[in-house]
Amino acid sequence: QVKLVESGGDLVQPGGSLRLSCAANRILYNFNPMAWYRQAPGNQRELVAETSHRDGPTYADSVKGRFTISRDDAKNTVDLQMNSLKPEDTAVYYCFGRYYETEIWGQGTQVTVSS
Repeated sequence: QVKLVESGGDLVQPGGSLRLSCAANRILYNFNPMAWYRQAPGNQRELVAETSHRDGPTYADSVKGRFTISRDDAKNTVDLQMNSLKPEDTAVYYCFGRYYETEIWGQGTQVTVSS
């Protein structure tokens, strides 16, 4: 079974940083694209950042300049570095990858930004 497993969610103060990691149990290169989504209570799931072989990284306007998505095909991981965190970044963050014709979701990791 193809799986993506997130880690790194935590409680962090406003202005702080956090790094999320997503590990795949298959060769990461065969996932295209890879992305991070998030869902806050009462909101729809939204795309935060995506990276593809053709287009490279793209970001939601709300996180541009603060978040960085990176993939390490040697380690089969894709990370999301989050800086200058705001309370409105609080959400469950999900890793997503398209593995050939199949969409794969991770189980999610909670990020809470609060003082």
